[in-house]
Amino acid sequence: MERGNSTVVTEFILLGLTQSQDAELLVFVLVSLFYVVILPGNFLIILTIKSDPGLAAPLYFFLGNLALLDASYSFIVVPRMLVDFLSEKKVIYRGCITQLFFLHFLGAGEMFLLVVMAFDRYINICRPLHYATVMSPRVCYALLLALWLGGFAHSIVQVALILHLPFCGPNQLDKVFCDVPQVIKLACTDIFVVELLMVSNSGLLTLLCFLGLLADKVVSLFHTVIFPLLNPVIYTLRNQEVKASMIKLLSQYVVC
Repeated sequence: MERGNSTVVTEFILLGLTQSQDAELLVFVLVSLFYVVILPGNFLIILTIKSDPGLAAPLYFFLGNLALLDASYSFIVVPRMLVDFLSEKKVIYRGCITQLFFLHFLGAGEMFLLVVMAFDRYINICRPLHYATVMSPRVCYALLLALWLGGFAHSIVQVALILHLPFCGPNQLDKVFCDVPQVIKLACTDIFVVELLMVSNSGLLTLLCFLGLLADKVVSLFHTVIFPLLNPVIYTLRNQEVKASMIKLLSQYVVC
């Protein structure tokens, strides 16, 4: 399809891993075996956590959601990849945008989930008496909703930026699936601003996760180092007998 003197791209071609059909057939078998083993394993984890009342703790709730995210993430990429391994021409366009959306949606959601799991472990280890209150079922579901919304917001920004780009050739992606850096490089326009926005969006996501984990680390530092050192001083100095004995001991050393 042409617009003026330029050709409008209506499809992308994935170059795959190699141009050797025999090599791709071997990779197809290996990936299929791995996929058949791993995917049911994730669903078995989810089923086990759902069916066992003894696994009702927030930790297992989040582990079940992590298994669901990982299974969904691989489902977005692997089936299409397996089909392409058996195809001579690996053509994709609208499916490319859909794939990009779900990859970033699930990937960002998993990053947020790992931060939430780190927070859960911090509360469990450092504040065990407050754990049941802080990590109540309502809080767990609220955190789960927040991470899904965060992943959706991140992904919709990435896709919205790509949809406004004009593509007029070339149309070959040196990948086995659609990825943002390779797709935007095919745009027939200056992509500096788009790249800046995408990096800022991804960088902001990473920064938020990093700051969240860092604040776990900072609080745990205070809890394991600062507080243990300050607590004896604070509580001991409030005891008059201990203070009197301490002053007497110090005065003896000064006299000596």
